[in-house]
Amino acid sequence: MTHILAIDQGTTSSRAILFDADMRIAAVAQEEFTQHYPASGWVEHDPADLWSTTAGTCRAAIERAGLRAADIAAIGITNQRETVVVWDRATGQPIHNAIVWQDRRTAPICETLRQQGHEPRVTEITGLLLDPYFSGTKLKWLLDTVDGARDRAAKGALLFGTVDSWLIWNLTGGAAHVTDATNAARTLLYDIRKGEWSAEMCEMLGIPMAMLPQVRDCASDFGTTRADLFGREIPILGVAGDQQAATVGQACFAPGMLKSTYGTGCFALLNTGADPVTSTNRLLTTIAYQLDGTPTYALEGSIFIAGAVVQWLRDGLKIIRAAPETHALADAADPGQDLVLVPAFTGLGAPYWNPDCRGAVYGLTRNSGPAEFARAALESVGFQTRDLLQAMQADWAASGEAVLRVDGGMSASDWAMQFLSDILGAPVDRPEVLETTALGAAWLAGMRAGTYPAMDEFARTWALDRRFTPAMDAATRDARYARWQRAVQATLSV
Repeated sequence: MTHILAIDQGTTSSRAILFDADMRIAAVAQEEFTQHYPASGWVEHDPADLWSTTAGTCRAAIERAGLRAADIAAIGITNQRETVVVWDRATGQPIHNAIVWQDRRTAPICETLRQQGHEPRVTEITGLLLDPYFSGTKLKWLLDTVDGARDRAAKGALLFGTVDSWLIWNLTGGAAHVTDATNAARTLLYDIRKGEWSAEMCEMLGIPMAMLPQVRDCASDFGTTRADLFGREIPILGVAGDQQAATVGQACFAPGMLKSTYGTGCFALLNTGADPVTSTNRLLTTIAYQLDGTPTYALEGSIFIAGAVVQWLRDGLKIIRAAPETHALADAADPGQDLVLVPAFTGLGAPYWNPDCRGAVYGLTRNSGPAEFARAALESVGFQTRDLLQAMQADWAASGEAVLRVDGGMSASDWAMQFLSDILGAPVDRPEVLETTALGAAWLAGMRAGTYPAMDEFARTWALDRRFTPAMDAATRDARYARWQRAVQATLSV
């Protein structure tokens, strides 16, 4: 058993990646699934799609690698976080579509709780803010809205899970209702200091605690797969939410290390060590990973729209056919135009946390075209990242001038990463292995299985592909960032 199977269940697709004994990729399979938008600001997935694409890509990856289930030592899972699934304990059937992390329908619930004065206590317990982003208010909405759901939940007939729990339930044939500490920490229901579900938060949101999964370390026994799925039972030994898995995959194990992942959204995590740091700049305090019963904490800044802005250029404006086209367009943009795109398509995340504002473009002229839109779209990701890093440095002086390690699909863009370095005025390191999210999940499972090395040796395997260094002068950098800040304030005021 020389290989580890990593399941990477994301917002727009499910992927399975097989890693060999040297943590090199042996095979990849990926399948997109349908996004559902039943109302403005609402985003849903069919839970059956999440499961079927996951199972299908696992089988496809095993076949492409020419392996059998007997060659696989363990499975690691990483997943889109905060997305909510509720299903029947007896039948395994979901009671509603999954409500996705991007969904904003629970903004009124959050505002009511905020007006009642609950937010300081919520932050004290969970490290989070009252925002529709998190799972707790989505779960409350389902129980309040789906006919009979609250009564069924009170009787113990319904189960709640983030996507990892839903996949494990199906992988194990309903034998395991579990999650890990990193996913639990994103629900608005978990006490990150005590390391347990919070009865106070559950009471505040009206959540029966019998619905909640058991919480385990990131490297732990999460059950075994049904034998009929892949040909034999395979243990599930590693689980982490996607951003925490990327933190692990980037080997950000020392306090002060910083990574930023550019997928559908952008998520920057700063390792703060054994002590949770309370933000005064509306960042999140969260669990970076938990091993041997001991949590390591992080400050996190969340941007809702990163790679999704390129998808918008493709699917909404239809000015590109594929993401890589944005680089050439951005290079061809008129340097005399200075478009600023604030991609608040589903509100703004950290450090603004405004669920109601919407996207805007500033600086349009008659000559503004696809090239200028492409440049503004890529630049918006750099500007938002600077927002996050400045907030982190203000919250935790020990962060210093850390080098940023990047990963995710957009990090493959030299243009975007060079602009990121320019606008930050700091180095940006891109690793040789960009699949750091899947690698993190694989290492957790492989380390638990005894196939992969311990933390220190794993950290030494991290290898640099390219370091981007600033080429923009300070005056230009500051002027451009000031223009971005004015655009954000104008967007927030509408």
